Amino acid sequence: METRETQMSGERLLSADLLAAALPDDEPSDAEPRTVTTPVTAFKDIAIGVWDIARGTATDTEVDEIFLVLAGAGRVTFEDGSSIDLRPGVLVRLMAGDRTTWVIDEPLRKLYLA
Repeated sequence: METRETQMSGERLLSADLLAAALPDDEPSDAEPRTVTTPVTAFKDIAIGVWDIARGTATDTEVDEIFLVLAGAGRVTFEDGSSIDLRPGVLVRLMAGDRTTWVIDEPLRKLYLA
């Protein structure tokens, strides 16, 4: 018999172990590093998911997003020359239209809200 607690957690538990999947570990190359986007859920109009990127350098034009680095290391540099060092625990806000360069030293995983 399923209890109410089990039913409630089944509706509320989005991932039993968000960190379990292996990070991409491609070797750096001249090509942009491999990325993997894993949507988890949505809350109202906010998409929530996990984004992984292998070592290397990538450029992007951002959307409105808040992200928390879960694993890995690197740096994101903005068109104005400012940059943020990325490591587990760093919380970042990107704004729509930001032009960025991502230099990833260790495969990186972030939890995003966009």
